[in-house]
Amino acid sequence: MKLKAALEAGIQCEILKFEESVAEAELLARVFVLNNDPDTHGILVQLPLPKHIDEYVVTSAVADEKDVDGFGTTNIGELAKRGGHPLFTPCTPKGVMVLLEETGVDLRGKNAVVIGRSDIVGSPVSYLLKNADATVTVCHSQTTGLQEHLKQADVVVAAIGNPAFIKGEWLKEGVVVIDVGTNYIPDSTKKSGSRLVGDVDFESASQVASFITPVPGGVGPMTVAMLLQNVVDATTSHFEQQKQRRIVPLPLKLESPVPSDIAISRAQTPKHITRIAKEVGIAPWELEPYGAYKAKVDLSILKRLDHRRNGHYVVVTGITPTPLGEGKSTTTMGLAQALGAHMGRLTFANVRQPSQGPTFGIKGGAAGGGYSQVIPMDEFNLHLTGDIHAVSAANNLLAAAIETRMFHEDTQKDGPLYKRLVPAKNGKRQFAPVMFRRLKKLGIEKTDPDELTEDEIRRFARLDIDPATITWKRVVDVNDRHLRGITVGAAATEKGHTRETGFDISAASECMAILALSTDLADLRERLGRIVVATSRGGDPVTCDDIGAGGALTALMKDAIKPNLMQSLEGTPVFVHAGPFANISIGNSSILADKMALKLVGTEPDEDHSAKAGFVVTEAGFDFTMGGERFFNIKCRASGLVPDVVVIVATVRALKVHGGAPPISPGAPLDPVYLREDVGVLRRGCTNLAKQIANARSYGVPVVVAVNRFTTDTDAEVAAVREEAIAAGAEDAVLSNHWAEGGRGAVDLAAAVAAAAEKARGDADSFRLLYDSSGTVHERIERIAVSMYGASGVELGELARRQADTYTRQGFGGLPVCVAKTQYSLSHDPALKGAPTGFVVPVRDIRLAAGAGYLYALAADIQTIPGLPTAPGYLNVDVDVETGEIHGLF
Repeated sequence: MKLKAALEAGIQCEILKFEESVAEAELLARVFVLNNDPDTHGILVQLPLPKHIDEYVVTSAVADEKDVDGFGTTNIGELAKRGGHPLFTPCTPKGVMVLLEETGVDLRGKNAVVIGRSDIVGSPVSYLLKNADATVTVCHSQTTGLQEHLKQADVVVAAIGNPAFIKGEWLKEGVVVIDVGTNYIPDSTKKSGSRLVGDVDFESASQVASFITPVPGGVGPMTVAMLLQNVVDATTSHFEQQKQRRIVPLPLKLESPVPSDIAISRAQTPKHITRIAKEVGIAPWELEPYGAYKAKVDLSILKRLDHRRNGHYVVVTGITPTPLGEGKSTTTMGLAQALGAHMGRLTFANVRQPSQGPTFGIKGGAAGGGYSQVIPMDEFNLHLTGDIHAVSAANNLLAAAIETRMFHEDTQKDGPLYKRLVPAKNGKRQFAPVMFRRLKKLGIEKTDPDELTEDEIRRFARLDIDPATITWKRVVDVNDRHLRGITVGAAATEKGHTRETGFDISAASECMAILALSTDLADLRERLGRIVVATSRGGDPVTCDDIGAGGALTALMKDAIKPNLMQSLEGTPVFVHAGPFANISIGNSSILADKMALKLVGTEPDEDHSAKAGFVVTEAGFDFTMGGERFFNIKCRASGLVPDVVVIVATVRALKVHGGAPPISPGAPLDPVYLREDVGVLRRGCTNLAKQIANARSYGVPVVVAVNRFTTDTDAEVAAVREEAIAAGAEDAVLSNHWAEGGRGAVDLAAAVAAAAEKARGDADSFRLLYDSSGTVHERIERIAVSMYGASGVELGELARRQADTYTRQGFGGLPVCVAKTQYSLSHDPALKGAPTGFVVPVRDIRLAAGAGYLYALAADIQTIPGLPTAPGYLNVDVDVETGEIHGLF
């Protein structure tokens, strides 16, 4: 009956049958799966259960929001309360009440007698009658004077399980009788040998009752109807719940002067990460907590929210910075706090995971600053959930695999090498799954290892790597200058197979860039397999999958691909994911974090997008010309996402540098020009801001300038920056004091960004990339240098030309380009400030990141593993052994 009714109502229904001997654990495991299935809206456990299964445990395991039978602890408990709010009412009692309502009888003050006290009917129907203001008497098999109780009843609900037990003469005239009994009695006239009767003797009771339900055909169909109604209600509630996303902000206790970053972080009590997840609409089964304040979010959420329209997408960049930084991370956090905690728009800040190298070096952490931070900052700046360690492990496994493969190829002939690569097990030789990728690359269509010819065996087994072409280095997440150049293979066991190589910092690994640019787990696997580590002596690229390590690297990084959820000082959500080096890589957080956040802040199909859409505020490393250019031409090209607004962070201090003021050095006192008003120097430096604005607008995206205020800035200086920015084409230029005031200090900035984002929605077709995949590598590098930097051209050195030719011949000539240069000038020369023109950018080398999907051209001598200063940051770090608190991070 239930299946037929569900089909007629358009409800997909599935019956899961188990053997009577099913283990309780197996049943609970299936309930858990159904609880976590977003396409399942109702779960009904058919009672009674076998005696070896605890009925209470199983029914309580059903998620409250899917307990359409209404027997879970929460639903029954709420039903029993006066004024309770059960999500669902048990189906049969609910059907009884609908039948009573249909009689037109006003239950208020009436005497209602319920015969039976079961948890399925008797008890819950008594709660419903009581809540309808009836005077309720619950009788049962042990009740004395039952007939006297019945004689006083205006309403009788029978659910005792005794055939034709209640006689008509026990009832008063005009009583309403609801018979819930289901009893089978012998009947030789029936084919089955029995017939169904109720608890009430229908023949006699119908003579006195004003209304009476027959058995069968009375309460039974109503029970089914109420079950279907509960399922419809559960489905409706599920979709309505998707719209109920609201952040409850954490209050800030602002102090002046502003305390240290770690003191501010420590003074705030964060929300538990499960609360943040619930507020933003992340389901419990999609959350993987790592302690109390951080968690990973499963990628399955993207499928669940695929129907949503994306929220607004904002990228924060900056002008060409000084060595002290201009506060992009702080502005990113302040803007997100303003939008989320003060303007009521659900907003994610998406930032990179910081490397421990700079954290313990001179730069410090990257949580933001002042009252605009990610918290807890110590957990953010140190291990987080272990993603960088996973990247390091994957990178170094591949490095070990390269050395090992060369060693074994050099010490074995073709036959023995092949037999060891494809060993026989139980007398049968089989290719490992990853080996089929190399076979396909070689055009060998055989699947039986014993069928390969001698030539095919040689081609398959020998990678024949040219050691001089190996580009893959080991990595470590520490600033260790002495690892920049090392010799490996010096032990006697390596038989003289030494090679000069070096270490990079983990953030510079191509595995980190791949993590940032992957769009799902399958894409991660393909990208890792495509990594080119060297060239063979025959001139062919040697990939990670050629070595056979692609699957293993994916296994090491399969959890790292899940974005990490944290929070800001004001309790707004933050995704921290991936941390590619901003010098030789994209310097942006992950595509997956952006996609996930855009769906979480997005709108359901029937919502008012303009009024309800939230924001994702992400950050691009260094200035717009570096991080912003890569964000558009590499990250957006890979993701297919288009930002609505570019925010360019500017400071009076940095603009004075570009106006000709003396250089700024970390640790050195500032020149007096930075401490006093000087609008003339400032205006000269605004040429850099104007160029950054022009560069951003060339992509067809509106620009808002955030003037990150320092205590030494004057009103006249701020006004001058605003005037110059608007003259250069910015939609608006707004003073922001988020460092000292948190989100409240960035409300004007947030309003300007929201206005620009809404305007951009009406002009979505204006977006354009700087270049396409046509033309030569040289032409694409020159396009970047001329358009973005102001150069007159580029000059490729001999090595760069040779590498460009090699990569083009190998099929990589159409990849996007990342130019690695100084961050302290629009040009390649850090001494050229402002907006220089007419210079030629020298490119000394071009390298390949085939897995990440780009080439990077070296226009400067970039250190890919920093060193430590004389007084590194770790000198200040210690742990309170009584409390476990970390001190000294900044």
